[in-house]
Amino acid sequence: MRRFEDKYLIHHNFKFDLPNLKITEEIIRGSIVHCYDTLDMIDQNLISRGVPKMSQLVELANLSSIIGNLLGAGFAEASNGFYFRNKPHTYPDLVPTNPDNPGIEIKTALVKNSPKGHQPKPGYYLTYRYCLTDENGLRTDVIDSLTTVTIWEVKFGYLNSEDFSCSNTEGDSGKTAVIRTSAFNAMPLLYLDTAIIPYRHTPTNPYKGFN
Repeated sequence: MRRFEDKYLIHHNFKFDLPNLKITEEIIRGSIVHCYDTLDMIDQNLISRGVPKMSQLVELANLSSIIGNLLGAGFAEASNGFYFRNKPHTYPDLVPTNPDNPGIEIKTALVKNSPKGHQPKPGYYLTYRYCLTDENGLRTDVIDSLTTVTIWEVKFGYLNSEDFSCSNTEGDSGKTAVIRTSAFNAMPLLYLDTAIIPYRHTPTNPYKGFN
């Protein structure tokens, strides 16, 4: 079972519980726990049928998409009606019940990758990066045991169109808009699992996204 520890929430940065924008520790926790619980349930059913875990069945790009959908569902549920899920492939992922409030787009990425989308749309972004770990949520040298999705970082902030690096290379799968490294590092950090962070990170020499 994946572990979730409140100590990885960065308490001093939760300043987004404004009248028109609801981001709280409880909602971030709820989104991650919902994702973990759902994936664990799926994996347990697959294993009972002699089938590999979800992370071994789908391509990593598809896995990231599945994770994003589960996180969005958990976020909406934990918001107690403040947000609801949008239709698939529709911006933004989280729609406020009150149309006067802003929506939130969710992006996921594996390990050190920068989250990306198809178009550089300005707005509020909630990003989750994850690692594949063992079933206890730890990174080990036993590669075959790294089949469990574990979130190591959550960031949130407002991005403008110029905060994305766009490409439309011939032969590519389509337009891609990657969050620029400088903009991504500047986004406020909400959650950091220091046990599995894929960067060198110490109190005296933190990774560049630490703020």
